[in-house]
Amino acid sequence: MRGPLLAAAGGAMGGTGGPLARTIRAKLTAALQPTHLEVRDDSPRHGGPPGAETHFGVLVVSGRFAGLPLLQRHRLVHEALRAELAGPLHALQVIARTPEQWQSDPQNPPAPPCLGGSKR
Repeated sequence: MRGPLLAAAGGAMGGTGGPLARTIRAKLTAALQPTHLEVRDDSPRHGGPPGAETHFGVLVVSGRFAGLPLLQRHRLVHEALRAELAGPLHALQVIARTPEQWQSDPQNPPAPPCLGGSKR
């Protein structure tokens, strides 16, 4: 089961999700001016307590990614979330696309399965 979708397309960045989800959404919006942004809280799938906000997936579509290799796109996302990655955010799945890539294939791949971690 996938976590709840916390933000959607075209700048309509609703106020759902916990404090970390809202921070992620705000920081990525400010840093990358995305045309589409999805923030998914996958924490419940990883055995943490309710409201833990430790595992997230983001889909970011931004013109800032044009001409950049995938690694550099991920670095931009990680830089925007540096403080969160150093603290409460334990895992982050990043899908980083240009608007052209998103237009030709507007699909968000499924979240990877939880491999157990502390549940073993």
